[in-house]
Amino acid sequence: MARSFNHPPTAEEIESIARAAMLRLPEPFASYLAHVVLQVDDYAEEELLAEMGIEHPLELTGVYEGIPISERSVDTSGSLPDRVRLFRQPILAEWCEEGEDFEHLVRHILIHEVGHHFGLSDEDMHALEERP
Repeated sequence: MARSFNHPPTAEEIESIARAAMLRLPEPFASYLAHVVLQVDDYAEEELLAEMGIEHPLELTGVYEGIPISERSVDTSGSLPDRVRLFRQPILAEWCEEGEDFEHLVRHILIHEVGHHFGLSDEDMHALEERP
C-alpha cells in the first residue's frame, strides 16, 4: 500500500523507504548490502557534480560510491565502506514532474545505485526492480 504525503517527504522518510526497499531485495543481494552505508542528503556537492559532468544539481538523484563487488580484490582491503547516497531535492523534483508513486520512485533509484555496487547491467537492474 502506497503512503500518501501531505508534506514533502523528509530525509528521514526517504531513508526509511530506501532501507525497507533494501531489506526486500532477494538473496544474495540483501546479505551483501549489510555493510553498505545509506545516506540521504539534500543535494550532491558541486565537486561530485563536476566529476560526473552534471551541470545542474537537480539532475542527480542518487550515486553509488565505492568499489563494485565485481572489481574487488585483496588489494581493496582498507578502503572506505561502500555508500549509496540519495539526494532529496532532486528526488522530490522528479516526483513532482513524473507524478509516480513516491515509494516506487525511491525504490527505483535505490535499486539503480545498488546495481552499481553489484556491477549489474541496466537490464539486470530492471529485472531486479520488477521483482515483488
